[in-house]
Amino acid sequence: MPKYMIEASYSAEGLKGLAKDKASGRRAAVEKALAGVGGKLDSMYFAFGKRDVVAICDCPDNTSVAALSLATSASGLVRTSITVLLTVEETDSALAKTVQYRPPGA
Repeated sequence: MPKYMIEASYSAEGLKGLAKDKASGRRAAVEKALAGVGGKLDSMYFAFGKRDVVAICDCPDNTSVAALSLATSASGLVRTSITVLLTVEETDSALAKTVQYRPPGA
């Protein structure tokens, strides 16, 4: 199953909800939401800086993880950014492919 990195930032109201639910409550909510789209949480961390949460998860496909992102962002309490993760083997396979590409202006 493909892996994804989900980065999330809470709004001020979202942070109030985090304080009420606690981090473990939010993890449980993320696990339940992922299970609802056929996914599974691998790891979840709270962070300082630009992002409040970083999660690594498995999801069946891009559409499933997009549904999760749309639902969470629609709440207005959290904004997400999702990155598709490639394994070392997938990256080696991509590197082995020949691509005919002309850079701009070349």
